This record gives sequence, C-alpha cells and structure tokens, in this order.
Amino acid sequence: MDILTAIILGIVEGITEFLPISSTGHLILAGHLLNFKGRMSETFDVVIQLGAILAVVLLYRRRFIGLLPQKGWMNWTQGKAGFSGFQGCFLLGLTTLPALIIGKLAYKSIKVYFFNPTSVAVALAVGGLAILVVEQRRTRAGTNNLDRITWPQALTIGLFQCLSMWPGISRAGATIIGGLLNGLDRKTAAEYSFLAAVPVMVAATGYDLYKNYTHFQQGDFLFLGIGFGVSFLVAYFTVAAFIHLLQRWTLKPFAWYRLALAPIILLFWPS
Repeated sequence: MDILTAIILGIVEGITEFLPISSTGHLILAGHLLNFKGRMSETFDVVIQLGAILAVVLLYRRRFIGLLPQKGWMNWTQGKAGFSGFQGCFLLGLTTLPALIIGKLAYKSIKVYFFNPTSVAVALAVGGLAILVVEQRRTRAGTNNLDRITWPQALTIGLFQCLSMWPGISRAGATIIGGLLNGLDRKTAAEYSFLAAVPVMVAATGYDLYKNYTHFQQGDFLFLGIGFGVSFLVAYFTVAAFIHLLQRWTLKPFAWYRLALAPIILLFWPS
C-alpha cells in the first residue's frame, strides 16, 4: 500500500461518488488495475467514501443544520415548511429505510457475487440504457425545489436506491432516475440524491467498518488518511460542478460513457 495508490483511489472515489457512473464499480476496477484487492481494499473503499460524504455535508450544511431539532420540531404544522426539521428527517428516513432493510438481509451475498469486473460491466450497461430511456420519455417536471418533495416521492426514490447495491448501477444514478420518474427536475433530483446519500452511506460504511475494523494496523492510518482527504477535496468540487452542468446538460453523456466503458471492461479486465 503506497501513497500513490491512496491518491489515485481517492480521486476515483471523489469524482464518481455523486455522478451517475458508480463509484463502487470504478473502485473495483481501479483496485484490479492497481492490484489492490482483498479485505483491506474493501475497508479502504469504505473509509474514502466517508470523505466524499463529508464534502456533501459541508456543501449543504445549511440544509443539514435545518434538520436539527427546533421549536415545533415534532409538529409538521409549525416551524419551517418543506425540507427542514422533522419533515426533512422523515423524508430522508423514508428514502433510507428500504436500503437498510435489503442491505442487512443481502450484505454477504452482494459482497460474494457482485463485487467483480464482469458484474460491474453488466450493471454499467444496464444503468446507461436506463438513463437514455428515462431522458427520452420523461415528462415535464412538476417539482423544482427540495422544499416541494412529498413523502411518496421520497419513498419511491428510496426503493430505486436499493438498485445501487449492485456495483455498477450507481447510487446517484438510481436515485436521480427515481427522482426524474417521480416528477423532479434534474437539479432537484441530483440535490436530493446528494442529501439522501448521507444517512444511507453513513449507515453502510459504519456497518462495514464495524465488521472489518480488526483488519486495521497502525501503519495503515496514513494510507487511509490520504485517501480520505483526497476523496473529500475532489468530491467537494465535483458536486459543485455537477449541479452547475445539470442546468445545461441532460444525463445522456453519462449514459454514453457507461455504455462505452462496459465492453472495455469485459474485454480487458479479468473477472
């Protein structure tokens, strides 16, 4: 484990975590390319995901502060309306719950059967086609602000989020598509995807660290810290740029990227 490996993987995580191209899939591929595999590589991937999460918390700190308990917090008719206070926490909870349940039940099977380049390639292709279909057939958005998201929309996005347990599908891609199909515009769907990532990723990474923390050695902390820091910095600027681009672009370029990458993986990456 060298510093260059930590930097490369931190960059990969920071760029891909919140784009609809699958961070887990890219980390699996990068790990194979760098010959960084095994239990330690999986734990490292978890740690650098926390760096990306911190970037979103910092970027959307006002939204997260607005979720904290306040006067009238338990009464939906008082306090701020929309995505704040108890109502905001309730919406995020609905989005997170399906993934927690399915993740707990299927954790071992997912790790065994889906964490390989071939599985990632298939998922990239499936996700790319899904993005093209949704972009082609989506109707005019009715929800163009986070404060207008309803609980059925939040729950449906949570169900779509479960699809991202297949590495290569992309958590961001699945939740953004779920938002688009439920009447959100691209910017709102992406922003809600970022916010919804925090509780589910904290839960998933926390569980993973709990299962694997015994594999850490004292000499690993510099390696982990560099990956964490690089992931945080790259994710911070990537999220800001992505939101800016979505006001001008569709998601189609990301779909074509996925479809181009899938056959390359099948041809050149060993399973």
